[in-house]
Amino acid sequence: MKFSIFQDTRQGQRRYNQDRIAYCYSRDTLLMVVADGMGGHLHGEVAAQIAVQYLTEVFQNEAKPSLPDPFLFLSRGLTNAHHAIVDYSFDRALPEAPRTTCVACIVQGGLAYWAHAGDSRLYLLRRGQVALRTRDHSRVQMLLDEGMISAEEALVHPSRNKIFSSLGGHTTPQIDFSRKTPLVSGDVLLLCTDGVWGPLDEERIARSLSGTTLEQSVPQLMDLSEQAGGQHCDNLSLVAMAWEEGDAPQVISTQTLALDHFTTQMEGLIKSRLPPSASDLSDEEIERAISEINSAIKKYSK
Repeated sequence: MKFSIFQDTRQGQRRYNQDRIAYCYSRDTLLMVVADGMGGHLHGEVAAQIAVQYLTEVFQNEAKPSLPDPFLFLSRGLTNAHHAIVDYSFDRALPEAPRTTCVACIVQGGLAYWAHAGDSRLYLLRRGQVALRTRDHSRVQMLLDEGMISAEEALVHPSRNKIFSSLGGHTTPQIDFSRKTPLVSGDVLLLCTDGVWGPLDEERIARSLSGTTLEQSVPQLMDLSEQAGGQHCDNLSLVAMAWEEGDAPQVISTQTLALDHFTTQMEGLIKSRLPPSASDLSDEEIERAISEINSAIKKYSK
């Protein structure tokens, strides 16, 4: 495989960053995942962390160097992550059930496979335009589908944050899957939370990631979203991958990777990543949360 990849996450104007992002690749397969946590502080982060960390760990156990069935991996991965979050909530008798949206994508054999729950999105950008995107599990998406509101009205609709599918919580998530989607040179796969896509229309998103490297275009897109979000800017996070055939400096070639080798980049739940406003959390509380997350994940990683 040859590709370039870039990820970024920002707190926006929220008190905490409850988004989690990661990518991981073996010689033959790439995983990208984005999650947007919901719930009281440390609960939303934990739900998103469980989803991202679980998918990444299972990927490292199974992609040696490829997955036998990418869709089965996504189905089991998101479903087991949901159960791990529910178990975490139940074991600790939490008054508020933590939840998270999640979108995950596998690239293998020149094909992309993805699945999602909630309103974190995947865009396939081709020749500067949106070729495909996921359909949100949200009230606003339903209103759009029924022709009751316009795309412009959706951007400012008061129900735009109401979603009906997520990992965790008290209901079984609705998980939607893509078809096997062939990639062509120059295609960009963008996975992002609603903090990125919410303030911008599709044309601006596509245009922002066209004509330059991801290392240059991703920060510019994040700046646009953050500025457009203004004083109500949500957490904003994304992972973007450009499918390549050249040998530019930023292009990763996995051809020489060992069969059991993985490269992983994940934003984790560690003290240094928490904002100054979270200083009320002690080192012991952070360590306990990490231990409890690992315990919840371990039940479903065998």
